[in-house]
Amino acid sequence: MLSGAGLSTESGIPDYRGPTGRGRRAEPMTYQKFADSAQARQRYWARSHVGWRQLGLALPNAGHHAVAELERYGLVEAIITQNVDGLHQAAGAQRVTELHGGLDRVVCLGCRERSPRADLDRRLHTANPGWHATASQFNPDGDAVLPDELVAAFQVVDCLTCDGLLKPDVIFFGENVPRPRVDTCFAQVAAARTLLVLGSSLAVRSGYRFVARAAALGIPIAIVNQESTAGDDLALIRLNAPLGPTLTAVVDAIPTPRPA
Repeated sequence: MLSGAGLSTESGIPDYRGPTGRGRRAEPMTYQKFADSAQARQRYWARSHVGWRQLGLALPNAGHHAVAELERYGLVEAIITQNVDGLHQAAGAQRVTELHGGLDRVVCLGCRERSPRADLDRRLHTANPGWHATASQFNPDGDAVLPDELVAAFQVVDCLTCDGLLKPDVIFFGENVPRPRVDTCFAQVAAARTLLVLGSSLAVRSGYRFVARAAALGIPIAIVNQESTAGDDLALIRLNAPLGPTLTAVVDAIPTPRPA
């Protein structure tokens, strides 16, 4: 199974290209800009500090819970997600590959040490006494829309181990998904009887390549998304429907007694 941002919209997280995301997408942060510019890092961390706190309030929706149930019944054998919100795992799914990483972790670009995002959140709060901001808009990657004056007043912190630059453990534009992770996903696709795509427009190659591989291998593809996708022509089944109710209905239709 391959999931995208559309699966999390019912949790209050907007997508990028669907109805909840139109007009929200800011210029994406690139790896090069983040690594080379202190001003870019200040902008990123100020906006992400606010967005992370709001994103952290999101709970798994009926779609996430249904996917976890389908996994438990042995009907979903592997989950590849383009999302960085951790909601599949929060719903109880076990075999999840986070293609683009997870916002709940931070990595140092110097020593490569990884640490919990919650720890950084506390450090940023301490480093910015009296700094407070809320945002009415934010993206699936936690990027919140803030006034420039709030961004300019924000203090960034560095790695406690080596004073290196801290980055969220997610893939930025201009950065490649690690090859071993991609190879794992390709192997999961090759072993699948069907590839189910949930809530992804497949507009970027990082997700579309798995649909293309499934099609090349003759593996049936089913897509459920409320907008057209780049993979529609390759799909055996294409359903335009809300994911929460649709997936819940699938779980409810499983005969009893259900698989252990």
